[in-house]
Amino acid sequence: MQDIKELNLKELESKLLSLGSNKYYAKEVLSWIYQRGAYEFSSMSNLPATLRKALAGEFYILGLELAGLQESIDGTSKFLFELKDKNLVEAVSIPAARRITGCISSQVGCKFACNFCASGIKGFKRNLTKGEILDEVLYLKNNVKNAQLTHIVFMGTGEPLDNYENVLGAIRIINSPLAFNIGARRITISTSGIIPGIEKLQSEDLQVELSVSLHASDDLTRSRLMPVNKKYPLKDLIKCCHEYTAKTNRQVTFEYILIKGLNSDGLSVKKLVTLLKDLRLAKVNLIPANPVPELKIIPPSSGEINYFKESLFKAGINVTLRKERGQDIDAACGQLRLKHEKD
Repeated sequence: MQDIKELNLKELESKLLSLGSNKYYAKEVLSWIYQRGAYEFSSMSNLPATLRKALAGEFYILGLELAGLQESIDGTSKFLFELKDKNLVEAVSIPAARRITGCISSQVGCKFACNFCASGIKGFKRNLTKGEILDEVLYLKNNVKNAQLTHIVFMGTGEPLDNYENVLGAIRIINSPLAFNIGARRITISTSGIIPGIEKLQSEDLQVELSVSLHASDDLTRSRLMPVNKKYPLKDLIKCCHEYTAKTNRQVTFEYILIKGLNSDGLSVKKLVTLLKDLRLAKVNLIPANPVPELKIIPPSSGEINYFKESLFKAGINVTLRKERGQDIDAACGQLRLKHEKD
């Protein structure tokens, strides 16, 4: 059995012709899956019965099952999914005023082992397929309460630019008017700083948002937090971001997790200002660390956080402070999966 979401419109049209049907029905099939949330071909009532039966004999629609769910008092929901091979991935729905953001994973585990993230504690297992990525979006779309999924961020488990082709393939379907029809500017790719992937992305005809996990303003601290920095050091990464903004005229958002005793002091903020001051169209998104007991990570005090933010603002750097969400559940990437695998 094949995942039908691996097929684009032309491929599905060709398949319908090979089944002796009319290629016209391809758009109807896509509409049933992505817009009406069908999980079974039998529910596609305007398709010929023979075609529904033929499709059911060749394809499946949803390739995951819900293995766990945590719901926060702030409305954030964290989903743990079991894939067909029994591997586990996470996705999160985050409600806010006039928007619902789906945070999705791109890999099972992560090979980059950032020292503030639970995703890599169990190591890397494999990439998600395009269809599995779309499974997450489809499930979230069908299970968002009293609202519509409006934004997608690739900020869950895994490094999206390390699974480039499947992630970009999924994004094109997420963006397609025939499918989820979520605008490209409402789709964000978050990367730990994979320079070849950023260079490739700037040549794509997509207006997606780019978010770079920075988390430190010098190579020593960043390499301690993010081993990927040894391969793609700050000097090269910032140069690449300069080139990205010059070619795309798109803003780069730098994610900066504030960790007590490591990267949240006055010297760190001064170095950050120096690092970013010449970068056009840059924004810093400050994120108080989610406590991860296994990694001994804790956030700074509210006073330290506010000082850091105000220092960036006074230096003329566009800065935001992410509102803490899901603090009463296993909010950090990989925590729910890690907890489930321990049990």
